[in-house]
Amino acid sequence: MKENIGPKFLRFVIPVIDVLKKLGGSGKVSEVQDAVIELLDIPENELEETLKSGDSRVRNQIAWARFYLSKSGYLESSRRGVWTLTEKGLKSELNDKDIHSMFKDVQGRFDRSQDVKQINVEYEETIDIYNHRKELLNRLQSLPPEGFERICQRLLRESGFQQVKVTGKTGDGGIDGHGILEINPLVSFKVIFQCKRYQGTVSASQVRDFRGAMMGRADKGIIITTGRFSLDAKGEAVRDGVPPIELVDGEKMIDMFENIELGLIPKTVYEIDDSFFEEFK
Repeated sequence: MKENIGPKFLRFVIPVIDVLKKLGGSGKVSEVQDAVIELLDIPENELEETLKSGDSRVRNQIAWARFYLSKSGYLESSRRGVWTLTEKGLKSELNDKDIHSMFKDVQGRFDRSQDVKQINVEYEETIDIYNHRKELLNRLQSLPPEGFERICQRLLRESGFQQVKVTGKTGDGGIDGHGILEINPLVSFKVIFQCKRYQGTVSASQVRDFRGAMMGRADKGIIITTGRFSLDAKGEAVRDGVPPIELVDGEKMIDMFENIELGLIPKTVYEIDDSFFEEFK
């Protein structure tokens, strides 16, 4: 993709489609984003760049590529955060000209809309598509450490964990609490968790340190953060030969809040389905 054609997020259009095709036509948001980042070999220093909102610039751009592909009929998104290629997307073989035409077409629809602000093509974050998600993440990041630990405790309880306790200890290897996850009446796991009220990135070394602290004390570990995990950290969490650790980043944490409607009041929002009206023109 040429740098002078359209906004920078358009460079992710083809990689998003390619990744989804390799994944069998669909994938979770974080799964697709990680695969795109790995496919393009984006360096860690670029991944650390954030917008004024605190969101990752790269992941924001990938989300905008998804948004334009969705508006153009190449993919659709479910409420559970799954991106799925449509038949049009599965058959697509886009080139630079196609992508630029797609951008101009969708941009034109925004220009004619009375309900959507004009997109600033230089700073794609102008439109806040997931306003409640960002607001919720900001609320979580602004909590005091004790409050964040207690809200993680509540989140785990609401998600099916039992006997969830916050230890409140310092110098305990980063362990903030523990609980029991009952799979069925005969099978249960003791779980140790760590809460990181971050805006930045959790590294692989921090995952290793947490694993060292939990060894011999629990069957499973969970790290919950309002930030994100580096690709190396994600690899370390599932490394062969050691106990796996579940990673819950800011996006996944918000998903959990949405799924159980914790701290959120659901509302119905409608938008015009342009494709519906095509046959009547």
